[in-house]
Amino acid sequence: MAEPKPFRLAGLIGWPVAQSRSPLLHGHWLAEHGIAGAYVPLPVAPGKLEDALRGLVALGFAGANVTVPHKEAAARLVDRVDPAGRRMGAINLIVVEPDGSLSGYNKDGYGFIESLREAQPGWRGDAGPAVVLGAGGGARSVVASLLDEGAPVVRLLNRTRARAEQLKSEFGGAIAVIDWADRHQALAGAALLVNTTTQGMTGQPALDIALDRLPTTALVCDIVYNPLVPPLLAAARARGNPIVGGLGMLLHQARPAFEAWFGVLPAVTAALRARIEATIQPS
Repeated sequence: MAEPKPFRLAGLIGWPVAQSRSPLLHGHWLAEHGIAGAYVPLPVAPGKLEDALRGLVALGFAGANVTVPHKEAAARLVDRVDPAGRRMGAINLIVVEPDGSLSGYNKDGYGFIESLREAQPGWRGDAGPAVVLGAGGGARSVVASLLDEGAPVVRLLNRTRARAEQLKSEFGGAIAVIDWADRHQALAGAALLVNTTTQGMTGQPALDIALDRLPTTALVCDIVYNPLVPPLLAAARARGNPIVGGLGMLLHQARPAFEAWFGVLPAVTAALRARIEATIQPS
């Protein structure tokens, strides 16, 4: 009688996590590759994170993704953190090592860049100025990855300027902080516009920005994926700009996590994207 395949467990740590598409995403890949395993939501309340992380070892998990509000705290609690995670002060991937120690990684920036390249294969980070709206956790990943890709300057705007200045002081490099009141003018000559704020997300007001000064050749990205086409992307598409939604970032950051836990680097296929999109309102 053949030995049963080893069963591998992974999950998503956050609060809340019920709305996440990650279980569906990883479940699709597990089935596609015939892997014995499961990916489960792990709701962990604030204050319980350290217990939850050590519990991964006790319960035999291969690892976990980490989402809000735990990304920063998790980076301080694991045994080691990769350079990207140290730079951003946050992780979104944990791997349980054979000796029971925990390694943390940040793959959000990887997911963002891969989503741009998927949507526009000829995209280059050094093509021109990038404009990034927001200075939270999403912005940190976006700004760091754009600097690494050779952006000549990242024009950073946040409603609270001090947060943008703090991000600039931490990262250094070619970051120009611009007042939120000047966001319309900041688009002039840009090659890329990225919204990392919650404005435009389902249940939130639309982003208030005029695209008149943005070149129609500029790539416009919104890291929101619910709705699939938030108002910013709808307006950009209407004037002829190429657009990238936030779903690609979610899909691509999941690939190295799946490989770390289950030993296979999966592909983002049309079938997978259609399956996830079917669970999200279009606009």
